[in-house]
Amino acid sequence: MANELVLDTEDLIENPTPRVPITLCLDTSYSMSGEPIRELMEGVALFYESVFDDEIARYSAEISIVTFGNQGVQRYADFGPVERIPRTPLVADGNTPMGEAVCDALAILEKRKREYQNTGVDYYQPWLVLMTDGMPTDDINEAIKRVVSMVNQKKLSVFPIGIGHDADMDILSQFSPARPPLRLQGLKFREFFEWLSASVQRVSASTPGEEVPLDLDGIKGWGTL
Repeated sequence: MANELVLDTEDLIENPTPRVPITLCLDTSYSMSGEPIRELMEGVALFYESVFDDEIARYSAEISIVTFGNQGVQRYADFGPVERIPRTPLVADGNTPMGEAVCDALAILEKRKREYQNTGVDYYQPWLVLMTDGMPTDDINEAIKRVVSMVNQKKLSVFPIGIGHDADMDILSQFSPARPPLRLQGLKFREFFEWLSASVQRVSASTPGEEVPLDLDGIKGWGTL
């Protein structure tokens, strides 16, 4: 872990390109077993590859992944260059500790922002992508409070995505004061991550602090209100 921290700090110094920090907070509880977890893994791999293939986004986007379900809350991938694609398969099992996972994701984002500031690297507004197919099995009040505060202060963009018919959209809406949560159409993880990658590419090509509108037409290909 210490060696990875040194590598990440060196990368910030050697590549001072403004960064787009993105944390994917992914439900890997038992209900995601079978085809959903396989499609999710393929979508995540596609996301990394699409970002890597874009010359600007490759040097700007930094992705971390927090999973919640199998073995509780796990840091599946830490921030760093997008070529560090995780190789460990995602496993669906356990409960849905969503509140703990979101708080951990926010802690990771805040830590990375401090590292940007310490090395003089500019950055875009951090992104939190929350994907779940069910209801939380822990207390989510603190997580909601922190997310809403950061969104209202324009310190965070949050994208709550419900998977399947059992996802509690009312709970997801509490995490998102700026925009309604979206429900994935079927198992269109590939389409969602293609849209997310295109959004990252658009932000990467802009100036930090510039307002970049979402591609609302693109959302129709994978999500519904």
